[in-house]
Amino acid sequence: MIQAQHASTLPNTFLSASRQSAAPFLPMSRQEMQQLGWDACDIIIVTGDAYVDHPSFGMAIIGRLLESQGFKVGIIAQPDWHSADAFKVLGKPRLFFGIAAGNMDSMINRYTADRKIRSDDAYTPGNRAGKRPDRASIVYSQRCREAYKDVPLILGGIEASLRRIAHYDYWQDKVRRSILLDSRADLLLYGNAERAVVEVARRLDAGESIDTLRDIRGTAFVRKDTPENWMEIDSTRIDRPGKVDKIINPYVNTRDLPQCELENEDRSAGEAVEMDADDEVQILHIEPRMRLDRSKTVIRLPSFEKVSKDPVLYAHASRVLHLETNPGNARALVQLHGDQEVWLNPPPIPLTTAEMDSVFDLPYARVPHPAYGKEEIPAYKMIRFSVNIMRGCFGGCTFCSITEHEGRIIQNRSQQSILREIELIRDKVPGFTGVISDLGGPTANMYRIACKSPDIEAACRKPSCVFPGICHNLNTDHSALTQLYREARQLKGVKKILIASGLRYDLAVEDPEYVRELVTHHVGGYLKIAPEHTERGPLDKMMKPGIGSYDAFKKMFERFSREAGKDQYLIPYFIAAHPGTTDEDMLNLALWLKRNGFKADQVQAFYPSPMATATTMYHTGRNPLKRLSYKKTAEKVETVKGERQRRLHKAFLRWHDPENWPLLREALKAMGRADLIGAGDAQLIPAEGSEETASSKRQPQGRGSRGRMLTQHTGLPPRSHKAGKGPQAARGRGKAARKPAQR
Repeated sequence: MIQAQHASTLPNTFLSASRQSAAPFLPMSRQEMQQLGWDACDIIIVTGDAYVDHPSFGMAIIGRLLESQGFKVGIIAQPDWHSADAFKVLGKPRLFFGIAAGNMDSMINRYTADRKIRSDDAYTPGNRAGKRPDRASIVYSQRCREAYKDVPLILGGIEASLRRIAHYDYWQDKVRRSILLDSRADLLLYGNAERAVVEVARRLDAGESIDTLRDIRGTAFVRKDTPENWMEIDSTRIDRPGKVDKIINPYVNTRDLPQCELENEDRSAGEAVEMDADDEVQILHIEPRMRLDRSKTVIRLPSFEKVSKDPVLYAHASRVLHLETNPGNARALVQLHGDQEVWLNPPPIPLTTAEMDSVFDLPYARVPHPAYGKEEIPAYKMIRFSVNIMRGCFGGCTFCSITEHEGRIIQNRSQQSILREIELIRDKVPGFTGVISDLGGPTANMYRIACKSPDIEAACRKPSCVFPGICHNLNTDHSALTQLYREARQLKGVKKILIASGLRYDLAVEDPEYVRELVTHHVGGYLKIAPEHTERGPLDKMMKPGIGSYDAFKKMFERFSREAGKDQYLIPYFIAAHPGTTDEDMLNLALWLKRNGFKADQVQAFYPSPMATATTMYHTGRNPLKRLSYKKTAEKVETVKGERQRRLHKAFLRWHDPENWPLLREALKAMGRADLIGAGDAQLIPAEGSEETASSKRQPQGRGSRGRMLTQHTGLPPRSHKAGKGPQAARGRGKAARKPAQR
């Protein structure tokens, strides 16, 4: 039986006191181990990132947490993977190797959305590329096994989390097996794994075998068969049921319906409640009216072999997985890979505020390991003066992997813990000038926002709390966050606190007092938000609000900026080539950009990250947010896969760039919109022959050139104004291009 693992019932949680004093850094060499008086490590963490002892880096959190429990923890950071030698530098660990690719999926870290290898790596000293292999979790596991074949291997981090079942791999353009099988690891921890990793360490330390750890939430492993006394729900195919009584959405558990708005929304959207007997519906097993014990129920997904060949079954498996992610009602999942069963226990219970505080209050050095000398690590430079105040996101954006990894229930730190961290930054972090670069998280303004009822939250199966509109059960009060901002500004030595995390503006407008506080005190001239598109087609596939929400926020933002006597500007981000986007959609977005005076410096093309719902759309051409069917009349999703069309969609975002004009002219003519070619204000691009004139008018703009915008957009007022006037650049906001959202 799966353990509940609530902090209130689980004895000896990681809140317990440390049995050993904390070292300045976890050791990376035998010499450092000797200085600590260690003959061997209990646990060795292997990571694809440089070792930065800061709570924004996964290896630091897990390492410090295990250290606080009395375990001797070593770090092998960015090892040379070409042989097993680098994996022996700390000797043989007594309990296990913990293996993670780093803070990002290694393929996303190494390759652009166009599958071209990156020339840099922000998580490496000197920003150097090439310090980690492709599919780092698999390679590191192989080398650890070569080094010490009898030591248990435990996978964790974002790469393992998003590849825990059969998944579409963008770089090979095929469905790959669970990473658990390819790595030959003994156990996989997914999601926020603090509670799970402590339990694993303690049970191994107590003498249990790794093969017996099968009852821990947030874990995946290979299992031979379904345990005795478990109920298995077969969801391996899309079938035709016989006579049925008023079919309810088959993906909604009927006993949850009184507490969930999902079915009501389906009805309001016009979906049929009664279906003919010959309709193909997404259901094979209809639960009996008896109440099943969820803790001993497993859902069987279509096998790896089936989903790798059948796009509809792949979309079906994706939909089932995403509907089994609420810790309050999720059931275990199992998927056959050949003759091996990959079993996923339900996701971890979110950390309490006390537990979150304990994680962030651990004795981090807050700087990179001294082995790197003076070499700069860009990712550390970006976050060294920022504070993570919460985890999770209930937005459910289909292109984002945050929800799949951290969950949609917000896990909050206390105000006291956050203020303590600001004071630590002030007192300990080199180079602090009084400016906190961010108080945020996956989303800047979801701090202490949650469902009004714990019972409803535990039963809900909606993928988003804010799409297609804000759920009436969601408490949108931002007062706790407003109070936090006010208290943080009063701390001695703090001159300015900026908000750099992405803002959910449709949520913010529900609390004008919060927007006033934000705009008046916490915007450094420019505030980034992400409408992502202007057209309903792609926005629905993203599960994002309409552009009207952006307009409403913009009016509020500009009004409060005027009242504060400040010149401040919104920086909207957009995605090109997202599933559900047509050429006409991109044309309309380009016209909107021109009307509003936005000229994008760099643009973000859709990047299909493993397990994301939008990736399922990209791979299958189906929409797992709605009823799936093999019928020809079933909804198909427009996908942008060809190199030329992807270039065209990016060119529409950069409509002002003369290098894109030939491609845009050709496309506009093919679309029957040659009327948009010309010099008029209502036209998008100039007529042929204008490139040379435009090129001669452009002047080189270096970093210090007047008018140079180090944000995503040009066309806005320049940053270099007289003292006290105009927008001032927010620290850490000069990165124009975004990598896919990961945590």
